[in-house]
Amino acid sequence: MVFIVILILSFLLQMVLPWWIIVIISFVTCGLIGKTSKIALWAPFFAILLLWTAVALFKSLPNDNVLAMRVAQMFGVQAWWLILVLTALLGAFTAGISGFCGYHFRKAVLVTKTNP
Repeated sequence: MVFIVILILSFLLQMVLPWWIIVIISFVTCGLIGKTSKIALWAPFFAILLLWTAVALFKSLPNDNVLAMRVAQMFGVQAWWLILVLTALLGAFTAGISGFCGYHFRKAVLVTKTNP
């Protein structure tokens, strides 16, 4: 459930908002409906990994990977797909950490409220 919510919300909101909206989406989603810390870490990670990889391929393949190749050359890499992997992993890592923090934020607030 967390995976699907993050995937859909990130896809829709990234059309009109900056890339870092994934941080807010992951934090709030895992804070509200995250069941375990393992789910709160890995569901956002894999949701953004899948989303960013799919969108990057969808935009890069039709133009023969021109922009990806130029960015790869700026980084001193000769393969465009390495930039795609690096980008997807950085986004996934950001979302995973954010979801993990959201889950533990909820746990900290609940513990504080129940223990006077």
